[in-house]
Amino acid sequence: MIKYQLLFLLLLLAGFSSCQKKNELREGIWRGELAVSGDRKAPFLFDVKKEAGSATVTLINGEERVKLPGVTFHGDTLVIPIVAYDAVIKGFVNNTRIDGNFIRNYIDGDSGVPFTAVYGVAERFKAVAKPTPHRIDGKWDVLFLSEKGDTTRNVGIFKTDRKVVTGSILTNSGDLRFLEGSYTDNGVQLSAFGGLSPYFIDLTFTDDIRFEGNFYTTRGTTQLVGTKNDGAVLADAYSLAGLKPGYETLSFSLPDLEGNKGSLRDERYRGKVVIVSILGSWCPNCLDEMAFLAPWYEANKSRGVEVIGIAFERKNDEAYAKRAISQLKERYNTGYPILFGGAVGKENVAGALPELENFSSYPTTIFIDKEGKVRKVHTGFNGPATGLFYEEFIEEFNDLVNSLLAE
Repeated sequence: MIKYQLLFLLLLLAGFSSCQKKNELREGIWRGELAVSGDRKAPFLFDVKKEAGSATVTLINGEERVKLPGVTFHGDTLVIPIVAYDAVIKGFVNNTRIDGNFIRNYIDGDSGVPFTAVYGVAERFKAVAKPTPHRIDGKWDVLFLSEKGDTTRNVGIFKTDRKVVTGSILTNSGDLRFLEGSYTDNGVQLSAFGGLSPYFIDLTFTDDIRFEGNFYTTRGTTQLVGTKNDGAVLADAYSLAGLKPGYETLSFSLPDLEGNKGSLRDERYRGKVVIVSILGSWCPNCLDEMAFLAPWYEANKSRGVEVIGIAFERKNDEAYAKRAISQLKERYNTGYPILFGGAVGKENVAGALPELENFSSYPTTIFIDKEGKVRKVHTGFNGPATGLFYEEFIEEFNDLVNSLLAE
């Protein structure tokens, strides 16, 4: 009898040990894939580190590193929270493989985007034996072709380093973040996942200075064409939006995180240069702007300049907005106030800021002089993934603020 009891105990322990191994998230590099339109997959890499019993997943896109702390198991289910975008990855770990879904919590009843990952694979795309001799390095005019036949002019900027292609595509709303990929036998494949939306771009060169291809997201597929152009530029970001005729100032009065109304009439803004940022916690380009603005404000607030954020969130719900904005302020150690404008949408921006005309993008940044008059309105934000374009923006931004302070 004792013999059988010992055998049962050993089998139980072996089974428990097996389960523990099965549910263990291994440290090191993983290659993930998220389903996008056209039955395609957007690959990305992530690194797993464990400290003091807690795991952190770090998403890798070119130079970008996005940390997702607080990884846990709920029973047999792996849970990777993506707090910044109110999303989560849930799946089942089987030794060196994960199968699950990327779920957007802000979408009621979201069934999720299929997700898989394999341990120990450090290649985003599998290398081909004979990659194309064409190179994508440099600037490109890029057209996105809509189903209606409309075209949107954008700028691509890319470079190749040790067979790895990195870069981004700039639009007048912002950029496509840190794209990374490699050459195929006739073109280039690029992808990115920073926690919000997976991107996959498949390009084919038609000659040395032209390519065509498709841009895949979870929402659909967009055709694109590119032409090499070292002088490629976007439309002037200061020419796209402004104030309606007859207006010089903004009259908003909106609640902050404590429910207190904030406006440009408040004493802290009197006689100062003020920068108003229209943003959303869900917007990657807004996060890029905040990553720049938050430390910039701390370094410059003593010069007589203030910043106000006006956030438009996924839900017109004060409790939801307070949670999202609080997490945003904590993440970037933001010292300036962020007011709640309402739910995302042009009509809500028009309601909160009725003087503003031709609003089209989050973020939109408004520059106000010491007398409270709007002097410039900047549409969109192209962040660090855009290299020289980002550096040029910072220079223009500082020059503009300096000129307003000197008045």
